[in-house]
Amino acid sequence: MKGNLSECRLYGILDLSYVDDADIVAVAEAMIKGGVDLIQLRGKERTINELVDLAAELHELTIRFSTPLIVNDHAEIAKKVPVEGVHVGQEDDSIEVVRQKAGRELLVGKSTHSLKQAMAAQREGADYIGFGPIFATPTKPDYAPIGLSDIKRVHTEVSLPIFCIGGLSIDNLQSVIDAGAKRVVMVSALLKAHSIVDYARCTTDMLA
Repeated sequence: MKGNLSECRLYGILDLSYVDDADIVAVAEAMIKGGVDLIQLRGKERTINELVDLAAELHELTIRFSTPLIVNDHAEIAKKVPVEGVHVGQEDDSIEVVRQKAGRELLVGKSTHSLKQAMAAQREGADYIGFGPIFATPTKPDYAPIGLSDIKRVHTEVSLPIFCIGGLSIDNLQSVIDAGAKRVVMVSALLKAHSIVDYARCTTDMLA
């Protein structure tokens, strides 16, 4: 697999509300060609069985390119498909329970929406955290954006790899980098780009 998480810069989320099932492998391949370092499969409206099938299909591609595949929410998927990790939110299973359910060593990431939650995730044993939403985002309309002010502080207080997330695009990326971000997650801006490869390359250039 690609180095370790601390070397990762761009985290792409393959959100099934933006991508047709028939296109997921092609979209993932474009993400990888553009320099996305790790990919998360997210399908909030899908059954676990549907996600298992899609994760298995995706993993055949990602393993060839040594790109870690993370599944959102469901540790059960990691029992059936050799994905590299599971990502959970504040309301999902604890990190310890995720590891028990998966029954093997794997990466576990956690979504955090404040400095306090970020520090708690580190104590809980997360391998990395998502920190946001930095800006308002259609993907998570219920969450108020937390803005740029805590980015520097979270990087001082938390020693894990921190991926800033939420409404990020090439248009606002420089402001996030200037605020102290080293790693970012992109969802809709990347998936809706005219060329996913070019958009990802431009993003990774800015993060370099």
